[in-house]
Amino acid sequence: MILLWLQKVSMTFIEFKKQLLDAEISLPKFSKLIKVSEKNIQSYKTKGEVPNAIAVVATCFAYIHQTGGDYRNLIESIKLEAKIKKGAGFAKKEKEDILIND
Repeated sequence: MILLWLQKVSMTFIEFKKQLLDAEISLPKFSKLIKVSEKNIQSYKTKGEVPNAIAVVATCFAYIHQTGGDYRNLIESIKLEAKIKKGAGFAKKEKEDILIND
């Protein structure tokens, strides 16, 4: 029994999508609810598997929904905030930097 459990170490993207179906939530609504960009979650499709934390959340949502609970209100009550990437893309130059470099 333990050996079988050890063999299953990740959730595929397809299994993840099945969990969302069981939870009756679309991927866009899931990403909005947990404050993770949809693009980020879609990237797991090319990787073939989802991170453990995302797998756990989707599985819990499916279980809560199937047992008659309301995971949406529970998650909204946490008041999550979306994380903003810092240092990505092109930084705006200050006027002083432009004058010095010109």
